[in-house]
Amino acid sequence: MYFDNNAAAMCSYGGRKTGAALAYQQFVNHKALTNVVITFHRKRCATGRPMHIKHALLGLSLVGLLAAAGCTTTDGMSSGRMAPVSAYAAVKDEGVDLPRVPINEVDDKYRRQIVDYKTDEKPGTIVVDTKERLLYYVLEDGKAVRYGVGVGRDGFRWSGTAYIGRRAEWPTWYPPAAMVKRQPELKEFAGGMDAGIMNPLGARALYLYRNGNDTLYRIHGNPNWTSIGQSVSSGCIRMINQDIIDLYARVDPDKRTKVVVLPG
Repeated sequence: MYFDNNAAAMCSYGGRKTGAALAYQQFVNHKALTNVVITFHRKRCATGRPMHIKHALLGLSLVGLLAAAGCTTTDGMSSGRMAPVSAYAAVKDEGVDLPRVPINEVDDKYRRQIVDYKTDEKPGTIVVDTKERLLYYVLEDGKAVRYGVGVGRDGFRWSGTAYIGRRAEWPTWYPPAAMVKRQPELKEFAGGMDAGIMNPLGARALYLYRNGNDTLYRIHGNPNWTSIGQSVSSGCIRMINQDIIDLYARVDPDKRTKVVVLPG
C-alpha cells in the first residue's frame, strides 16, 4: 500500500484545441472508432497549458492502429487491436525521460489492447481482474481497453468497490509506517521519495477512496515492467508507465470514476 499526501495534479476540460486534437479528428471519422472515448483534444492542465503532444500520442497510437487496420471484426484478442510497439517507446514526460519498454518481451495477454468485454458496469468504469492480472477500462458497445497489471501478493490482496478520489502526475512516494517496519531500508524515504523513473509510483497515480476516505491503495505506474502479470505488490495495482499514462488520460477528472476490484 502506498500513500502520497501531496496535492493531486488535477486537470480540467475546455479551451482551445491542441495539435493532438487535429490529429484525433482525422481518426474519429472512421466509424469503427466511435466507441473509443479519448478526449485529448479538450484536456488542459489546471495551469492552462495544453496537454503535451507526446502524452496525447501515447493514447492516439492505439487509435491510429485501429484506423489503419479497419478493425471491424469482433475478435477481442486479435493482434490487430494491440497497441503498437511505438506506444511503449522512450518519451520525455513532464521533463522526465521515460525509458522504452521492450513490449515484445511481455506476454501478449498483458499488452494494451481493445477487447470485447461483457459487463453491467457503465462506460468509464475501471474493473480489475485480480486473478487474471488484467485491468479493463469500460468503453461503449461491449468493448474495453485492457491492460496487464501487477497485483498484491498473498496476504496483501483486497477486493471491493472504490472510486478515484484524486490523481497525480509523477507523484512523491511516502512508504507507510507498516512497510518501513517490514523493510527498515526504506526508512531513508520516510520523508518522501522524489518523483522519477525509480519512484515506486511511477509516472501517474490514481488514488482509491471509499466513503470519502483514502483506502491507501492506488493504481499506479512502476519502474519494473517485468512485474506485470505477477503478484508482487503490497496491495496496489501496478501498471507499465506508458499504460498508466494512457489510462490516466482516459479517466475524466470531473466525474467520480468507479473502480471495481474483483476477488483474486
